[in-house]
Amino acid sequence: MEKVISVPSEEGLLERTAALSDQLADLRDWSKENRRLHEDAVEALTRAGILHMRRPARLGGYESSTRTMIEVLSILAGVDGSVAWNASAWTIGAWMTGMFPDHVQDEVFADERSRVCVVLSPTATATETEDGLVVDGRWAFLSGALHSSWQVILTMAPAPDGSLWPVAGLVPMSELEIVDDWHTSGLVGTGSVTSVAHGVHVPWERTLPMAAIMGNQYRSEANRESPLFNQPMLPTGASGFIGVVLGLARAAQADFFARLPKRKITFTDYSAQAEAPITHFQVAEALLKLEEAEYHAYKMADMLDGKGAAGEPWKLEDRVRYRGSFGRMAQLAKESVDILSAASGGSSIYTNVAIQRIHHDLDALSKHALMHPNTNFELFGRVMCGLEPNTMYL
Repeated sequence: MEKVISVPSEEGLLERTAALSDQLADLRDWSKENRRLHEDAVEALTRAGILHMRRPARLGGYESSTRTMIEVLSILAGVDGSVAWNASAWTIGAWMTGMFPDHVQDEVFADERSRVCVVLSPTATATETEDGLVVDGRWAFLSGALHSSWQVILTMAPAPDGSLWPVAGLVPMSELEIVDDWHTSGLVGTGSVTSVAHGVHVPWERTLPMAAIMGNQYRSEANRESPLFNQPMLPTGASGFIGVVLGLARAAQADFFARLPKRKITFTDYSAQAEAPITHFQVAEALLKLEEAEYHAYKMADMLDGKGAAGEPWKLEDRVRYRGSFGRMAQLAKESVDILSAASGGSSIYTNVAIQRIHHDLDALSKHALMHPNTNFELFGRVMCGLEPNTMYL
């Protein structure tokens, strides 16, 4: 059953997000100490409608543009990278749910507060039954699992030709075991634990082969005409990460400049760090790298929004160029923060100084398999040299 909802303007959604800043900042230390988001932080995101950005419109979602989502997540990341990362992960889960048959979407989003976590590693196996799959396996790095109602799983299952192929499925979190193994140096508050399936039954209606997903062959009739739900999975999913990366890098600059007037360079004659030529070079390099990262970010956003609105198909070159830009954006943003972190001196290692937290969070993000610069550059260059891609994640 379709729901009637008032969709906020981009400006309105950004204002809602900014209004959460003080509350989320107050909860940040609790989330880090407990290695998971505070329930009040999740509730604040829900009330503000941030988790509706990629939910189907017929089910109360906003189907927000990529640019809007980037700016919303950037604001959140400026306060707490863990909050922003989980919000991003939930937008991906909501969007992937929109690929499944409409009655399955209805079931998942019958509760307006339902959240879907997702993992794209096929680290499970499945046997076929008459009415579905029986899945055994585990999935690590599952951001948002502790506050989710459903999980999009990925498992290796029998293909029509008798081989194995990856299949996505929707499973209630109540049917999965949670292993609390999230002890990390960055993004500590995300609670990205491991989930385990012990003989979990997934009905056929809640499965979708990854080959179909990667070929934009989704099973929803209601979302068929939506530009948002006719886009490739990987660029659409990765677009949420962009805002988190930019928000962290922007926050690092803000923290650096806030502390700069009170800092000197110890064991030198510079009584003010701002007067030293080395500082001028560091600032120029950091700011220009972030500007270049933003160029790639908005190029990717406009590519997604533009092709979606025009109904243009994505060619292989489009997909690998997106991956190349994605890697470059992440590389430049991290380098910008690395420079400012190094220029922040010994006092920046205290936990109450924002740049140390930001540095750790962005370092963790840069190691994500889909964001790692070298992985993306190798794929881009490989295809540009006339070879076939060596991944299905395009």
